[in-house]
Amino acid sequence: MKGFRDFVMRGNVVDLAVGIVIGAAFTTVVTALVDGFITPLITLITGGAKVGGRFVVNGVAFDWGGLVSAMIYFILVAAVIYFLVVLPINSLRARVSRGESPAAPPEDIQLLTEIRDALKERNEQTPGPGQH
Repeated sequence: MKGFRDFVMRGNVVDLAVGIVIGAAFTTVVTALVDGFITPLITLITGGAKVGGRFVVNGVAFDWGGLVSAMIYFILVAAVIYFLVVLPINSLRARVSRGESPAAPPEDIQLLTEIRDALKERNEQTPGPGQH
């Protein structure tokens, strides 16, 4: 049980759980986009009254519009995952492998640090009251 507890308490498991929840929420958004915008657009372009991109042969319906919608759905999800997850992680890994820090402090923080260090050095060199 200790090994399982250690596994569950690791940060990676929590990050994975958050990713799954965000992925599920994003899937809902993409589904709404495809169902509410892309599919009606296909219907409009193909001239179908009820279902766009459908043809019937010997009483069997072939819904190629649904296939196109599913492919667009897949491409949208894959693009978002790539640009919002994979690309930033690969960039961070490349920086770490080159020995760069992930983020340098802003210039104003660097200036304040230099001022603090200069004041500290000056105070160490200047004798205090009653010291000669």
